Amino acid sequence: MSAKFGPGGNSEAFKKAGGRSTLQAPGFVKNIGLDAYEYEAGNGITGSPELFMNIGEKAREHNIKMSFHTPYFISLSSVEKQKRDNSIEYIRQSAAVSTLLGAETMVVHCGSCAKITREEAMMYASETLSGVALMMQDNGFKTIVGIETMGKVNQLGTLSEVLKLCKISKRFAPVVDFGHLNARDRGVLRTKDDFKRIFDEISSTLGAEYAENLHCHFSKIMYTEMGEKKHLTFEDDIYGPEFLPLAEAIVELGVSPTIICESAGTQSDDALMMKSIYESVLRG
Repeated sequence: MSAKFGPGGNSEAFKKAGGRSTLQAPGFVKNIGLDAYEYEAGNGITGSPELFMNIGEKAREHNIKMSFHTPYFISLSSVEKQKRDNSIEYIRQSAAVSTLLGAETMVVHCGSCAKITREEAMMYASETLSGVALMMQDNGFKTIVGIETMGKVNQLGTLSEVLKLCKISKRFAPVVDFGHLNARDRGVLRTKDDFKRIFDEISSTLGAEYAENLHCHFSKIMYTEMGEKKHLTFEDDIYGPEFLPLAEAIVELGVSPTIICESAGTQSDDALMMKSIYESVLRG
């Protein structure tokens, strides 16, 4: 087993190569030497079931590992019960799409805690996720619900919060966004050991298999004192994080993550750069 790399959504390079529909994305990803792809539905689910089924078939044809990013308007921690109930329904719709795509993981944002305490936000999120676990079971969905670490200080989603939420059900797993964690704490991820500590915390809290098969995101992100401001490209040399220390940590630990690049427009190019760095570390 080795790490897999791919873009989140369709890059500028995909469009320059003639890409018009996400139906072409698995073939593009394969042709340039990548092996994963995350379908982005941040603004809502707009495709037809037929389209998602066909994308899933193309992914299997090209041996591309699929994942799915659920809509951003999902809020596990809303103070309004109706919004939390609606979020369970949006996750149900996302699970149905993920099944058609053959996506092993669907990524979910935790929600805000700007107007309430973190403890209250965790209480609401835990309640919502308990409902999600029941819904997934009742519908027979197999897709893993990936709970993402977040980049803004006023969002729920520190690593410890995500790991605590994942304990609610075996159907849940952490999705570590290294750029988010770095932005949230304003440049904290610098060395190989900084990254190794994240894998160690996942392993000690949830079990070794969660660290070994981690689904994660990586991009360089501009930040302020409030955390994440905007996604950058690998050309950035100010904010980071750098990928090489993560590659060294992955190889030393012997883990096999799937790493989705969320660079701003250059996500397929930067995913290729990550794969190249990782392979060079593997070769020693």
